[in-house]
Amino acid sequence: MTDQTPNVYPYLHFADPETALDWLKGAFGFEERVVHRDGNGGGIQHAELTLGPGIVMLGGGNAGDHGIYVAVDDPDAHYARAKAAGAEILREIGDTDYGSRNYVARDPEGHEWSFGTYRPAAA
Repeated sequence: MTDQTPNVYPYLHFADPETALDWLKGAFGFEERVVHRDGNGGGIQHAELTLGPGIVMLGGGNAGDHGIYVAVDDPDAHYARAKAAGAEILREIGDTDYGSRNYVARDPEGHEWSFGTYRPAAA
């Protein structure tokens, strides 16, 4: 049997992520898994919400921006494959301050895809 841990996560940006977080919990029944805020209790930088086994990530930014994050075991090999296939690279492969190695690309229709080692379901 293969690992059934999710590895594909939608993410959404909101102009007011605090209000969005509260609304998603109240309207759709999501529960907070983790919320990272600016410095001393400031605005939401990153949040993960659960509904059953599913996880949705959100943060601040341009309202309506969205994409898919996919956890992969070897992001360097994945990056090389995507680049060789002609993917438009939006953010080059690199290490983050939260311990992930990732990159961001756009598909031919303009959708944003992020691939990296961070696994929201882990922990």
